[in-house]
Amino acid sequence: MIQKSEQDPTVSVIVPTLNGAETLPDFFSALYRQDLRPVEILVADSSSTDRTVAICIENGAKVLSIPGAEFDHGGTRSSLAKQAAGDILVFFTQDAILAGDNALRLLVDPLLSDEICAGSYGRQLPSANASWNAGFLREFNYPEESFRQTFADRARLGLKTIFTSNSFAAYKKSILFEVGCFRNGLIFGEDTCTVGRILEAGYTIAYVGEGAVYHSHNYSFREEFRRSFDTGVLHSSEEWLLHTFGKAEGIGLKFFKSGLKRLRKEHRYPLMIEFTVRTGMKFAGYKFGRQFKYLPSPMRPLLSMNRTWWQKNS
Repeated sequence: MIQKSEQDPTVSVIVPTLNGAETLPDFFSALYRQDLRPVEILVADSSSTDRTVAICIENGAKVLSIPGAEFDHGGTRSSLAKQAAGDILVFFTQDAILAGDNALRLLVDPLLSDEICAGSYGRQLPSANASWNAGFLREFNYPEESFRQTFADRARLGLKTIFTSNSFAAYKKSILFEVGCFRNGLIFGEDTCTVGRILEAGYTIAYVGEGAVYHSHNYSFREEFRRSFDTGVLHSSEEWLLHTFGKAEGIGLKFFKSGLKRLRKEHRYPLMIEFTVRTGMKFAGYKFGRQFKYLPSPMRPLLSMNRTWWQKNS
């Protein structure tokens, strides 16, 4: 059991894992350097075939092993949340490495200082091996400045109001369960849907630019398509998100224009072609995902990044 000082808030760390032996040593090393220490680390492992479970146990985590086919982005996290002892639940992914020894405390601070602040999410910095495209995406989505999100902000920010990430996010447990925790059965985006319900209930969400993790992905063109396809599926399945907060296309156009402007400024003209193709793949993937109900059933998992989901939801 991880020890804490008397003045520390009661924090539980929750991490789903799958074959994470490459990144977990760095994950735990950074976690144990924090000046805020959680009372427990809860792991749900989806039948890893490497040393993931052993590494987690060696670092004091309580591990729940589940068949890979039973993993659910929302349901698995909710199951661990129900078992958690902490009043504040901090969610990570296995490849999100804390940046700085006070990052965890910075993430949690807004929840302690504001009664109506129900959750927070931190900045994601590009990993050391991040490509230009991966780095720019992180810069676009995760600015330096901190801010608060409220339900009223939807008039100004649209769908961006509910942008968040459970790769590095904290919630007050009581409010998380007040809004139903994370919904089971979503292709992904359990964090986005929950934040939407939190804001609808009158609470706020804090973005913490000072508290960060290193976390990025160098997606191939095919992976860009598949990731965006899944986003389209989510928005088609959960249309209340768009009806309540607005459409997603405007965000994509802003991202594209901003990226081209940056590349021109850096005189990286050949990369403009790659960036344009990548953005086109994202746009096409999203459009196909929005119309997934009209696609042949055997085709849907082939276009998706979450193929096992379709075995349960086809």
